[in-house]
Amino acid sequence: MFKNLCYSVCAIFLLVSPLSAQVGDQPEGTLPPVIVQPPAVSDQPPETTLPEIEVTPPPTSEPTSSVPSVSTNSPVNFPGTSLNFPSLSDMQLGQSSGPFGESSGILRGQKSLFDTPTAASIRTQQEIAERQAPDMFHALQNEVGVLMQSTAAGQASPFVRGLTGQQVLILVDGIRLNNSITRRGPNQYFNTIDPGMVDHIEVLRGQGSVLWGSDAIGGTINVVTRGPDTHYGMRHGDYSGGEFTQYYNTSNSAPYSRMNVEGWIGNAGVFAGGSYADVNNLDTGWDFGRQPGTNYEQWAGDIKFNYLLNKDQMLTVSLQHFQQDNLPRSDRFPGYPGDLNNSNSLGGARFFNPQQRDLAYIRYQALEPIAAIDALTVTASHNRQRENQKRGIPTTRFQETDVETIGVQAVAVKDLDWVGKWTSGFDWYYDDVDSPFGGTASGPIVPDDAWYQRIGVFSSWDVALTERLDMIAGIRYENINTAGTPIVEVNGVDTPLFINPNYHDWVSQIGLVYELDRDIHLVGSISEGFRAPNLDDLMANNPNVLQQGQSIPSLGLTPERSINYEVGIKTNFNRLRTQTFVFYTDLQDNIVSIVPDPAAPTTFASANQDSFVQGVETSGEYLLDGLLKEGWSLYGNFWYTYGVNRVTDSPLSRVPPTQGILGLRWRERRLRSYFEAYTWMVRRQDRLEQVRDITDERIPVGGTPGYATLNLRIGRTYGCCDQHRLSLSLENITDKNYLVHGSGVFGTGATARFGYRLAY
Repeated sequence: MFKNLCYSVCAIFLLVSPLSAQVGDQPEGTLPPVIVQPPAVSDQPPETTLPEIEVTPPPTSEPTSSVPSVSTNSPVNFPGTSLNFPSLSDMQLGQSSGPFGESSGILRGQKSLFDTPTAASIRTQQEIAERQAPDMFHALQNEVGVLMQSTAAGQASPFVRGLTGQQVLILVDGIRLNNSITRRGPNQYFNTIDPGMVDHIEVLRGQGSVLWGSDAIGGTINVVTRGPDTHYGMRHGDYSGGEFTQYYNTSNSAPYSRMNVEGWIGNAGVFAGGSYADVNNLDTGWDFGRQPGTNYEQWAGDIKFNYLLNKDQMLTVSLQHFQQDNLPRSDRFPGYPGDLNNSNSLGGARFFNPQQRDLAYIRYQALEPIAAIDALTVTASHNRQRENQKRGIPTTRFQETDVETIGVQAVAVKDLDWVGKWTSGFDWYYDDVDSPFGGTASGPIVPDDAWYQRIGVFSSWDVALTERLDMIAGIRYENINTAGTPIVEVNGVDTPLFINPNYHDWVSQIGLVYELDRDIHLVGSISEGFRAPNLDDLMANNPNVLQQGQSIPSLGLTPERSINYEVGIKTNFNRLRTQTFVFYTDLQDNIVSIVPDPAAPTTFASANQDSFVQGVETSGEYLLDGLLKEGWSLYGNFWYTYGVNRVTDSPLSRVPPTQGILGLRWRERRLRSYFEAYTWMVRRQDRLEQVRDITDERIPVGGTPGYATLNLRIGRTYGCCDQHRLSLSLENITDKNYLVHGSGVFGTGATARFGYRLAY
């Protein structure tokens, strides 16, 4: 049924394109000449009447696509439109890169949301600040097509189009956060990013494999971090400034503190900051009050240097550190209502102590380094992710994984005029895994000294086929090697077995943007995805899965492949911005959990089984006050996802329920003040997968109930140069008890979050 709908929409796309191209005889972007007949001068004879004058109006133009960079102390400023109501043309993927943005951003270049054929969105720094986000869970919550799941209070796992974990690629400044031990299900890694250092978040739904490689089946998320203002340093000379931010949340008595400094001297600029959070047990609003095992501590620090070699070349060095201590797994803590086994057992408590991420990279960016290249970006990175899982009170068991990843990537861009723009590059990553263990642990989760290597090359072509029709096409080759010695059962005996598999594949994509008129674009794309089994799929002996279960190695897995079909329409009127998509993703050899032995229902292996995901996504905002520079707007989104395992005819695990938001917002022209009230509405999810969902203590018996919450945000700046900002968020005002589907942390009860920012 859904396939037929997609085919119908595609047919309409093909029919409308040639018909619309015939409308009007004027060249695109011009108005017809106007014949002006001046009146005769009354005191002149008729023969002195002035001649006719032909006046040709200047061509109209699209809103400018360049977005100036924003200094730390300045409000966000979008050109050519209301400052509080940016158009889709103003919203640029890759916008923070300034003059060096041609080979950066989630699309490997600068492209507006309106002009790309993909389903994409941007969560801006202004929006993150208005949310008073103390973590990445809150920073991206309620984005269209994205469900933020939280197994523990300090963890966050974004579901994009029903998929999460290894099937959603997360990047930090274009560098992979995913590594070879990223788990297939919900995990904690997205929350190892400090929201205080984030400039904006780019979300690409349904694709990313051609540009970024393995894992981007559900989509790709690129977290772009803040840095010294390149535009300001190049145009206006030296400056210095900074800010201090303080949030306090009443539901968990949690302060979040962050201090930033930045400046530019000569050719050198720096941005640095650090934060601390002390989180206590959460007041859920449920009858049992505060949820145990939701407390932890968190530290973060980062610094970024930019050095202009000249006006066309820049060198960037960035260091990031993030650490959480004594972070309990909330659904495995004594007293958790859904814990079927350990509610009275201190030995069942599980902690991450520490959960740590370190990233260092050096990046060279150049404009026209040679005649054959318009823009070049080369990045070398070192990423370390360490997690130490402990069990019991006091701790009697630990299992540690410490993954160090080195990577190199290069991207070059060349504009060949009417032939189009070519973007090509390569990337290489190598994971080295250390996995010690001790206490009463039976062994490492992943074999010690295992390794995993990825290498890929890609090329993308962006070309105007006609005045109204643009095309983006791309292709990638990916090759992956890995080796390790997992413990497998051979004839009833646990036996070390060395394996050294290799995986490789080609993937491609094509997307079209058709201009129905200046403010309406019809878009569509077909994109392939590829994900090779990683170390967690192939070799993990993990005792930390559902109901005290155990996952075992699955050595015979083959790569996942996907084909994503989507058709959408984007509107970009003066008062209305919308994006609407329908999609269908064919998951070939999807890696899912199975129970290989019915006599051992809590022992899980993995297998390849064909599946599919389909759905609808729409979002938009309508300005109520016409062309005024400030005022009220209505905004919202709605999305529906449906996934099925073709082999078992069962729902896919943890597919998010239908949901959406509807809000009323007011923003002052220069964003000095804002107010919004919104409701978050979620339908009941009782379509449960039969192997894992029905035994998951995070999912209530019979499914997760639906709910709706009422929320409010307000903020105002005051003082000289808007030096001070006060903000307040009231969440779940009606004190509704709720649970995000698949989460180990219940929703907050009625709570207030206070915020203060001092800019200097």
